[in-house]
Amino acid sequence: MRLTDTLPKVAPDGLPAAVLLSFLATAGLFYVNIMAALVTGLSDGLGIKPASAGLIASANVYGAAVGALIAVFLVRRIPWRIAATSALVGLIAVDLVSTQLVSVPGLTVLRACHGMIGGLLVGIAFAVIARTRSPDRVFGMLLVVQFGIGGIGLWALPPLVPEYGTGVLFLALAAFSLATLAMLPFLPAYPVVVESAGAAEAPPIARKPLAATLAAIFLFQAGNMGLAAFIIGLGRGAGLSQDFIGPTLAAANWLGAVGSILVVAMGARFGRARPILGSIAVTLIFTAAFWRSDLPAVYVAANIGSAIVWAFTIPYLLGLAAAFDKVGRTAALGGFCSKLGLASGPLLTGLLLDRGGYPLTIVAAVLLLLASGLAAAWPARLLDRAQPSQA
Repeated sequence: MRLTDTLPKVAPDGLPAAVLLSFLATAGLFYVNIMAALVTGLSDGLGIKPASAGLIASANVYGAAVGALIAVFLVRRIPWRIAATSALVGLIAVDLVSTQLVSVPGLTVLRACHGMIGGLLVGIAFAVIARTRSPDRVFGMLLVVQFGIGGIGLWALPPLVPEYGTGVLFLALAAFSLATLAMLPFLPAYPVVVESAGAAEAPPIARKPLAATLAAIFLFQAGNMGLAAFIIGLGRGAGLSQDFIGPTLAAANWLGAVGSILVVAMGARFGRARPILGSIAVTLIFTAAFWRSDLPAVYVAANIGSAIVWAFTIPYLLGLAAAFDKVGRTAALGGFCSKLGLASGPLLTGLLLDRGGYPLTIVAAVLLLLASGLAAAWPARLLDRAQPSQA
């Protein structure tokens, strides 16, 4: 008997399990939560253009998208705990090697490999979350963890880069993976539920509503991350100081967790269509407010407001994807589209910055978010009719 088998396990659907699963899903994509610090730190520490730093960050997330796609085909076939352990060890190793590289091509390739490992880990974690009683609540807790710890990273890491170099960014990622590895043995088994021979066959996956849901996830993440990855540069370009921007972003991340806490409290009590469409409408307002980032109060309000609604909306979108298949395949697909959007947003913003500056990137973000709301409306209403709101 292995030592880990003798350790106590948390209840499968309790709050401690939601926290541990949130750390597991966050570990593979933690760099997204400190994306602004990573992009700015790479640009400042290596003396490269923001577009090149954005390329490195995008390669990391595009690799994650590939890894998440691979996870879709593996979640039924591999022991998730062994796969998660291997992925965490791989992430730590790649992050440690990254501290020694300074070239843009080398870092781009290595971070893409890191992304593939991390994406596989997140896909596995999402599939496990789909096997819980209330995936929406667990995804809400996931955002609480991401925003809370991400706020610390955005506040603490940028000032360390001039003194310790870009390696401190990758060491922070490795430390988070190590902490998650220590939590893994306390999670229960979460086996795949197999239909018995006499049971009715599971209904087929509704492909068109699922496709609309996946499109909504991609567009929502691309619109938000396109601005978030360059939010420090946007503030600097508007004349704000780093001493003002850093605490603002940290506060926005910490307060953004309020949105996720609301999801944890609400679950699917009010269905999914109303929370998703209402929050995306509010997101459009806060995103458009970045046009007046030259006003410190507006910059603060736009960051805090968009963080709260981002943290509120994405758990419902991911929960919507998970609802199509309890095995976890559609949840992993949702993770894939999420990563694809998170990668495409910074890449698009980097290209637009060279052509129209930050005003053009804000217009693009608003349009992407609007398209996301339109894509989500049909599948959310369809699912609400099929599955009455849960208390």
